[in-house]
Amino acid sequence: MSKLWGGRFTKETNKLVEEFTASISFDQKLAKEDIAGSLAHVQMLGECGIIPSEDAGKIKLGLLEIKKMIENNEVEFLVEDEDIHMNIEKLLIEKVGSVGGKLHTGRSRNDQVATDMHLYLRTKTTELITLVESVQQALLAQAKVNVETLIPGYTHLQRAQPVSFAHHLMAYFWMFERDKERLIDSLKRINWLPLGSGALAGTTFPINRERVADILGFETIYPNSMDAVSDRDFILEFLSIGSIIMTHISRLSEEFVLWSSQEFQFIELDDSFCTGSSIMPQKKNPDVPELLRGKTGRTYGNLMGLLTVLKGLPLAYNKDLQEDKEGMFDTVETLEGSLKLLAPMIETMKVNTNVMRKAINHDFSNATDIADYLVRKGLPFREAHEVIGKIVLYAIQQEKFLLDLSFEEYQQFSSLFEEDIYEVLAPEHVVAVRNSFGGTAPEQVKAQIELAEAKLGK
Repeated sequence: MSKLWGGRFTKETNKLVEEFTASISFDQKLAKEDIAGSLAHVQMLGECGIIPSEDAGKIKLGLLEIKKMIENNEVEFLVEDEDIHMNIEKLLIEKVGSVGGKLHTGRSRNDQVATDMHLYLRTKTTELITLVESVQQALLAQAKVNVETLIPGYTHLQRAQPVSFAHHLMAYFWMFERDKERLIDSLKRINWLPLGSGALAGTTFPINRERVADILGFETIYPNSMDAVSDRDFILEFLSIGSIIMTHISRLSEEFVLWSSQEFQFIELDDSFCTGSSIMPQKKNPDVPELLRGKTGRTYGNLMGLLTVLKGLPLAYNKDLQEDKEGMFDTVETLEGSLKLLAPMIETMKVNTNVMRKAINHDFSNATDIADYLVRKGLPFREAHEVIGKIVLYAIQQEKFLLDLSFEEYQQFSSLFEEDIYEVLAPEHVVAVRNSFGGTAPEQVKAQIELAEAKLGK
């Protein structure tokens, strides 16, 4: 077989080099996008009279036939044809004859592959937006039925103050809302058309890039051909957003792992999202959230990998840029799999409200409310803080909790205490009085849920 683009060479490519430099093993994922870009390009070539309209028609029919063959898994992609572009072009020439070679008029593989990736990421980003919304819907559904459910709130993984379980879940809703907004905003940069930039300097043919942009649905055309073929910022941005999404998935997964443990027992994950042990029959392992947590690392690696590839590249195209695809594909697939599992796992989890309530009754998370109580009685906060610290220490020594202390015991620490201290310490009251905007009071949580529903409605 003759060497691809080998007119100026006297030797065949070393077989190892051929295998090492070929990208068809992974860029065949871009087949659909490559054909879409080629169909738009050849239509423009025919309309502009750059190639005869009859030839353009033959090429179009050939491309559509190849598309159908690929969809039916009837195509064997070959390493010796290097990449998806050459594999398709070779198939095209086999089908329509030498006229198929006219398809490459006015373009380079450099602007061609960039176009393919823009098309691919545009589709995948749109799909991921929908998947993120499915997770938000699941969080919202659980929040609606758990507004009055109380759970210990933590800082430093130590009991801090009781909160509505719905409030806790809604914190993740807003994380995913920001993720969704980032994905939506990234479409502005993804939707730039590189095709028509040639290898790096444009083309001598009178092409119509605006027409190609219109056919393919691009909003913007790269105004600089060198930037167009070497820009991978849109992939970096996607990998960054993907890493942030996986960070949020990982944090929520960690909560699920903790909450479903024997030590917490706040929730029980559905059996369909857990596995057993090969040796311990009593085990119910939260493998799905653990794996979601673990897969976060590979998305970080993909981001750092491409940042490293790009950091020292001179303009314009360099073969290094072939390393932009596998990490992108992997992050897309990781996000798709993770989000598709996360939504139903949230929807089907059982919330153990009694266990959560028992936990709140057996801690000191209502201590701040005693301090606020004394402040309202006129005691400076710093002094009130010291008084409560002593009360907590005393209660620990007596193996009691704050609601267990008698009125006389409270009076030992301050004469400002009155009988209403027990109303103040009631967990429902502790939660309800935090009624500032964004707070955990049921009234505020319900308002937050309404706002979230409005966001999803848009």
